[in-house]
Amino acid sequence: MKRTKSILTVLFLLSSMIVIITSLSSCGGNPKEDLPPGTHCVGVIEVIQTSNYTYLQVEENDNKFWIAVESREAKSGDVLYYSKAMEMKNFVSRELGRTFPSVFFVEDPSDQLITGSKSMTGNMPKGRVEPKRQVEMSVEIPNGGISIAEVYKNQDKYSGKIVKIRGIVVRYNKQIMNKNWAHIQDGSDYSGKFDLTITTTDSVELGNTVTFSGVINLNKDFGAGYKYDVIMEDAKATDVKSPNNL
Repeated sequence: MKRTKSILTVLFLLSSMIVIITSLSSCGGNPKEDLPPGTHCVGVIEVIQTSNYTYLQVEENDNKFWIAVESREAKSGDVLYYSKAMEMKNFVSRELGRTFPSVFFVEDPSDQLITGSKSMTGNMPKGRVEPKRQVEMSVEIPNGGISIAEVYKNQDKYSGKIVKIRGIVVRYNKQIMNKNWAHIQDGSDYSGKFDLTITTTDSVELGNTVTFSGVINLNKDFGAGYKYDVIMEDAKATDVKSPNNL
């Protein structure tokens, strides 16, 4: 009788392990071919909570890596979907006192996959999306330049003038109205303003640290919900560095 119970216990544990492994490998029962293009499905292995971010070691197709999302409840075995992420290499978390060789900062984590005619962003509002503070950072002000906090604090002073600002590209869209649109952050903040929108004909990439020189304009409304209290236009990009050569 005892032997029978032991065998049943072992079989139960084995079946539980198989369920967990299958869940991670199939990513919540959604085979890879069913995912919309550009959508990632990951299984959570490890969770580290900080004041602003939740760091997750995840697995996708037998590949283990780290992602970071805005603070949320998470546990090992959870499944997440996302389509928008920015990779930061050799990223130093001051709060954890730890350097991650690579971490992907995810914009749109979701517990569920939206299928059918809707994509991961199918129910997002059209027009401008308010930026989020992306990463812990401290970017040095360039010679003769100013910080993002300074341009917001004294925006009337800089209106119509060419200024130089250095920051990390946290969002980038190509060829909208014949311009490239970049959002940069440098770690500074004035009254909750920490992100500057820039238009340029130069090409950069997400994660690049770039010095932009351009004209500061105020209260620009491009229509379709794209209205900016402060924006840098017709900027030139110089001293472009990727996370690998910072």
